[in-house]
Amino acid sequence: MPPADRTPARNRSLRPSGLGDDEAAERLKKSGPNLLPSVKHKALWRMIAEVLAEPMFLLLIVAAALYFRLGDAAEAIFLSGSVAFVATLTIAQSRRTQRALEALRDLAAPRARVIRNGIEKHISAAEVVVDDVLVLGEGDRICADAKLLDGSLSVDESLLTGESVPVDKSQVEHDISLSAGTVITRGTAIAQVTATGSATAMGRIGQALSTTQEPISILQRDSRRLVWIFAGAALLFAFSLFVLQWLLQGHGPQESLLMAIALAMAILPEEFPVVLTIFLALGAWRIARRGVLTRRVASVETLGTISVLAVDKTGTLTQNAMELAELAMSSETHRTADGPMPPQFEPLLVHALMAISPHTFDPMEKAISAYARQWLPPEAQAAAYRPFARTYELTPALMAMTHAFVREAGEGHDLAAKGAPEAILALCNLPSKERADIDRRIQALAAQGLRVIAVASGQWDSGEWPDSQRDLKYRFLGWLAFRDPPRPDAAAAVSECLRAGIRVIMMTGDHPQTAQAIAAQVGLGNRGNYITGDEIDTWSDRQLARRLADVTVCARVRPLQKLRLVRAFQQLDHVVGMTGDGVNDAPALKAADVGVAMGRRGTDVAREAAALVLLDDSFSSLVSAIRQGRLIYDNIAKASRFIVAVHAPIVALAIVPSLLGWPMALTPVAIVMLEIVIDPACSIVFESAHASGTLMTRLPRTKEESPFFGGNLWTGIAQGTGIAAVLTASYALMNIMGTAPDVARPATFLSLVFSVFLLALANHDTARPFSRASFAGNPRLMPLLLSVLALMAAILLIPILSSMLGFANVSPQAHPLAALIAAVSGGWLALLAAIQRLKNLPQVRSPRALIGKTHHHDKLRLD
Repeated sequence: MPPADRTPARNRSLRPSGLGDDEAAERLKKSGPNLLPSVKHKALWRMIAEVLAEPMFLLLIVAAALYFRLGDAAEAIFLSGSVAFVATLTIAQSRRTQRALEALRDLAAPRARVIRNGIEKHISAAEVVVDDVLVLGEGDRICADAKLLDGSLSVDESLLTGESVPVDKSQVEHDISLSAGTVITRGTAIAQVTATGSATAMGRIGQALSTTQEPISILQRDSRRLVWIFAGAALLFAFSLFVLQWLLQGHGPQESLLMAIALAMAILPEEFPVVLTIFLALGAWRIARRGVLTRRVASVETLGTISVLAVDKTGTLTQNAMELAELAMSSETHRTADGPMPPQFEPLLVHALMAISPHTFDPMEKAISAYARQWLPPEAQAAAYRPFARTYELTPALMAMTHAFVREAGEGHDLAAKGAPEAILALCNLPSKERADIDRRIQALAAQGLRVIAVASGQWDSGEWPDSQRDLKYRFLGWLAFRDPPRPDAAAAVSECLRAGIRVIMMTGDHPQTAQAIAAQVGLGNRGNYITGDEIDTWSDRQLARRLADVTVCARVRPLQKLRLVRAFQQLDHVVGMTGDGVNDAPALKAADVGVAMGRRGTDVAREAAALVLLDDSFSSLVSAIRQGRLIYDNIAKASRFIVAVHAPIVALAIVPSLLGWPMALTPVAIVMLEIVIDPACSIVFESAHASGTLMTRLPRTKEESPFFGGNLWTGIAQGTGIAAVLTASYALMNIMGTAPDVARPATFLSLVFSVFLLALANHDTARPFSRASFAGNPRLMPLLLSVLALMAAILLIPILSSMLGFANVSPQAHPLAALIAAVSGGWLALLAAIQRLKNLPQVRSPRALIGKTHHHDKLRLD
């Protein structure tokens, strides 16, 4: 027997069947999607204009114009073609990035619950049409203007009115309207859509929820700062070289300007912003494919710094597939696996059913309904599904709820209450001995990982209802125990976190014994390592911080206490990731460094406050996202090292010969040719690099650590400086020995091109010795090598290309000389890699060793 509408009889109307699918599709075709005005994606012409306005492209355009003026048509045409090629590559990567972000926005689009053909279903909010019937619940953001049909709600309309106090709306009144964009803070209801899209009140005012600007991230800030530093250096050195060449060394102004442009192009690291934008956007897209939606792309970089993960138990570590395991009353117990329910348990089950919320989505209440449909006779179900006359909601102060029903025979009301065992026992005022016995039995069930709720009945014959449930009279009936087994992959995911130096803290509203039992099953340490919400309220912030040093379970925690826990961990210098699903979780999710909302059972408010959304609510998906976040950071660090390293020899070969009066080693054409190899290496090859074996066995990086400063760049500088010294010394030696230009210049350039590939090989997998570098860790390294070889062959075999580079009639002696120089460069990289590996031996930790241990910074802050 299906549950009937449980709202008060005077408010109750027939549950409508909603539109048919065909009719809804026709209306959607006519009226268009239910979307508010939003920012359109960037047009192609705007992308082209932005790319051509970049300093590197401006330098290329000026150089091409100078070659035209000097009469070097081939060089001018090549540079112009290079502008088109590099611009096309940059625009293609930008479009790829934009498509990835648009795919994320599509995933992040709000959802709606509607009734169509009499069946409740989830659809995109954009597909909602006029006359659709919406099913609304706590935490939902209303997706269209609508008329309340049934139920009672409190609605936050501050987005429209600026008034922060929620407004109560009930079908007791007539023609109650609901506005798109407002948030339901309490209650459940059904409503009929009256307007969509631009026709809503929100649309008429012109407010669009999708226009929020992405805040600048720490890495974006650091990369921009670094680019400005290099740009200033490029301008200063280029101007100095122009003055030196023209005024002091007697070169013509146009030739001197070409040399200055070549130097500026060599110094300017235009790849940094491209790398960061592409890596973060595509990283967010890859994370989404693993079931984690990134609402703010900047949060991807924070994933690798998480040192504490505060997670829900139900649905995150467990399957959230509640089933009734046991019924108990007085001294009798019935396990559901033993067969049909004995008749003496019928009053317990009936009153539990009477206490269920209307249109429930709670897993335990669904389990009660399913078991009742199986074992209660139809007349008993009918008695339970009566509309109720009064309800007392569950509150943080009293974890119990009561429904009151008009008595079928005679005057007065029947009461049905359910809730946390300690709350129901307090309402029933049982003798201490009986209460202790019941509490002992419930503790034993909780120790098995079962979740327990107690049930009570009562009567109310007076006319005036009291303000609190505590003033009603109850009789204890018994309790129901539910089983929610851990997810099969939860234990492995917890173990991976612990190996990675990430503390996992369970925060749950469940009984401590239940929470500890599940914690033990997923590998979160021994029993006894827990605190409760009541204890938290009695401690100062300093006392709470001390206690958190060795805690793995926080039980009977209320949502607002989660906010205090998050801040306490942050005061200990932890980077906190937190999962949540309810309206009251939103402050803690927003305060956390990485807030993670549940995609299936989470409210719209929680999702909007969070940085990430778990589409499948699985903890292992979150751990997978952390792993991907660490990989993205590693790959950005690899690309950054490569960029710095590869620019060092280019700068040296551009400036040293000019200062010493030697023939120019690198012309603007040659530098552009190198960029054709460098840009794909940065934006394509390193982005697809695989994770190293130490990725999840090292401690989280600090928030201050950046790939654009510090040790990472010094490694790149060391690599590039060594290669620059080898190439410059070789070129100097050849000039001193009188080596012909058709040998010295191509030998130096070819060895530099191959050194670019060696740098990519050295940086793509730093955990492996350079002498054992492999293509296996990156599927795009082999195409890069083939591109390098093709470029070398083109330079040697195509006369017009050789001529543009100043390599007319390349001598056969240049080939072995280039191979020798590249080999010396490879030896330098191998020596650096060996030194780096000795300094950074991975620290592999036992997961058990990290459970309940105080981090060193915890101790420092507490002492």
